[in-house]
Amino acid sequence: MKTKAAILWQTGEPWSVEEIDLDPPREREVLVRIEAAGLCHSDDHVRVGDGFAVLPTIGGHEGAGVIEEVGPGIDHLAVGDHVVFSFLPACGRCRWCSIGRQNLCDYGEFLMKGEMISGGYRAHAQGKDVGTLSLLGTFSERTVVHETSVIKIDNDVPLDRAALLGCGVPTGWGSSVYIGRVQPGETVVVVGIGGIGSNALQGARIAGAKNIVAVDPVEFKRDQAKIFGATHTAASMEEAKGLVAELTRGVMADVAVCTIGIVEGEMIQPLTDLISKGGRAVLTGMARNVQTDVTLGLQLFSLFEKTLYGTVYGGCNPRSDIPRLASLYKAGKLQLDELITRTYSLDQVNEGYADMLAGKNIRGVIVNEH
Repeated sequence: MKTKAAILWQTGEPWSVEEIDLDPPREREVLVRIEAAGLCHSDDHVRVGDGFAVLPTIGGHEGAGVIEEVGPGIDHLAVGDHVVFSFLPACGRCRWCSIGRQNLCDYGEFLMKGEMISGGYRAHAQGKDVGTLSLLGTFSERTVVHETSVIKIDNDVPLDRAALLGCGVPTGWGSSVYIGRVQPGETVVVVGIGGIGSNALQGARIAGAKNIVAVDPVEFKRDQAKIFGATHTAASMEEAKGLVAELTRGVMADVAVCTIGIVEGEMIQPLTDLISKGGRAVLTGMARNVQTDVTLGLQLFSLFEKTLYGTVYGGCNPRSDIPRLASLYKAGKLQLDELITRTYSLDQVNEGYADMLAGKNIRGVIVNEH
């Protein structure tokens, strides 16, 4: 069939919105009509060359839609089902899935190959095969994906809100709840208040943190942070250090979560300066591919028994946590409506990223009109 998608042909170029040919689903695959897709910073990392993808590729790894066709070998999904895309597949059988760490599923290896899990490509443009970012390619009107990349949700969750449950919400929420292990009454600092940082704030709030400090140089984002649970704000980590010392009588924060869009090595020391003895620092934001050097005072880091965690997907299990977060939204305990600053058409994808880089959005969302 013919459909439309945003393709990255070369590193550094803008997304090219054009017509593509889309093959029908094969064994254990589904065709999904995409209703909405989130504009996550990770896609821009790929566009500028800080992240990896086999080009050409259709962008987008955060989205939701409705199944229009089911391939052979599937018995748990049906035409008409509402689904959220998981930017990491979960096979349910590998070592990692079997011990409850679906975010580390061995199927993740296919993200680096460019082809589908079942082999080959389903999208084609200008006479060439075209890959899909994270095996999804949500910057399109329709896509064909493997069954391990979709999670069925209740039909009463608005799909433009549900789209955010595929990456930004669980990654931020889990960074506080699962990796940071925030406990009631603790002090938490979140550095970088975008789509992921806002949800790290929500995770800390839901977990019962007493003091939640949001750090961002952009005043708009500091103001928005209060909606998601921030009790205090600061414009820099240096400013936050003094604020946290005052709030805790010099003890410092129990948890600090770094969700900065581009993490630099020299940011690690001030991040760990925010946490107490025995404190937990969580590194969620992405660094450039070439970033290898880190500034960290090892002696005090060791003597104060501080811990620095890396995380992907916030340690979430998409098959259980995406429906759980949708339930929290329906119960009024998780804010999704407020995360969406502005919606865009697919043709406006480059404008949406310009707004994100300018600090105008918490999360921009592409909404398709079918």
